Amino acid sequence: MADTTQAAETALDARAARRAARLARQITAFAKSHGGSAEGQLAHIGRGSTRIALVGANGEWGNLVAPSMPMAQKAVELAGITFHEDFDGEFAAKVRTGPYEWSRMAGIQLGGPSNN
Repeated sequence: MADTTQAAETALDARAARRAARLARQITAFAKSHGGSAEGQLAHIGRGSTRIALVGANGEWGNLVAPSMPMAQKAVELAGITFHEDFDGEFAAKVRTGPYEWSRMAGIQLGGPSNN
């Protein structure tokens, strides 16, 4: 019985390691396609999931979702990107937004398109 439990845990760990490696490859691809580097911040988003917010060197941004904080941390570590504890003003200032983001963030108040 102990061997079966240990084998199941090993399989789960191997699956988690593959998933973290896949996320790391996605982070690396994002960095390469957005100026050659990226920075990130992790945030718990519910039900154990973690958002990996990415900001490329060119200011473009994106998100990935990991099923757990440890997996997200491992992915960021494997990708070798700069990691921020908080999405503070200095980090947020690196984000470049365009007309689409502005219309979605404040469009209703400014007469832009609604969410309908």
